[in-house]
Amino acid sequence: MTEKAAIRFDGVTFSYGAAPVLEDINFAIAEGEFAAIIGPNGGGKTTMLELILGLLEAQTGLVSIFGHKPVTARNRIGYMPQHPRLDPQFPVTVGDVVLLARLSGGWQIGGYRKSDREAAAGALDAVGLIDLRDRPFSDLSGGQRQRVLIARALASDPELLLLDEPTANLDPSIQDGLYELLHRLNETLTVVVVSHDVGFVSKYVGKVVCVNRKAVLHPVSEVGHEVISMLYGGTEMRIVDHGHHSHD
Repeated sequence: MTEKAAIRFDGVTFSYGAAPVLEDINFAIAEGEFAAIIGPNGGGKTTMLELILGLLEAQTGLVSIFGHKPVTARNRIGYMPQHPRLDPQFPVTVGDVVLLARLSGGWQIGGYRKSDREAAAGALDAVGLIDLRDRPFSDLSGGQRQRVLIARALASDPELLLLDEPTANLDPSIQDGLYELLHRLNETLTVVVVSHDVGFVSKYVGKVVCVNRKAVLHPVSEVGHEVISMLYGGTEMRIVDHGHHSHD
C-alpha cells in the first residue's frame, strides 16, 4: 500500500530572476515520518520552506501538502521560524506567547475562548513547561524559549510540525533535549526539521532530503561522508553517530 505523503514535490523549479535556486525537485515525505531537510546556506532550503508554507508558488511542477495546495493546507502545519518576530524583552508571559498561535484568523470579539486556553495549556504540557505559563518570557533560558516556540507551533493542533533551525546557537546538551522532545512529538505528528547541521541525523530522523539546488531523498543510513562531501562541495563535514538509529 502506498504511503500517504505529508509533503510532495513533483518536478519543482524555482528561480529568482535568471538565477535558478531549485531545479527539478522530486521527493515525498510520508505522513508520520521524522525527516530532515539539510544543505549548505544558500542551497535552497529557505526557498523550499517557503514553498511548503505557500508563501511562494512553484514556477514549474507541483508542491502538495497532504494532497492539497500549500496555501489551502497551511492550517494543518505548525511552523516554528528560525527568527520569530517576538522581542524576548517584551513584557509577555509564556502562556501569552503560546496563545498567539490561536489568532491565525485575527483577533476575535471577547478575546480568547476556553478552547484556546486549553489548547495552549496542552501544548505547554507537551513540551514540559506548563508550570512556567505565568512566567515572563524574558526570564527563560534559550532552551526554554525554544520549547515555548515549539509549544506555540503545537497550539494550532497541526498534523505537520515544521521547524527551521530549531537548535541554532544552543549548547549541545540543550540541542539533544530538544531533539528528544521532537522524537516524542513524532509519535503523533509528522515532524520535519530544516537545518544546515547534519550532526543529529543519525540518531533521530528516518529520511533526509539533501538540498543544494538539486535535491535527493536518502534513508538516514545512506547519509555518509560521501553524500555530505557532495552536498557541501567538498567542505569537511562530520556526521555524529550517536550509537542508535531512529524508528521507521
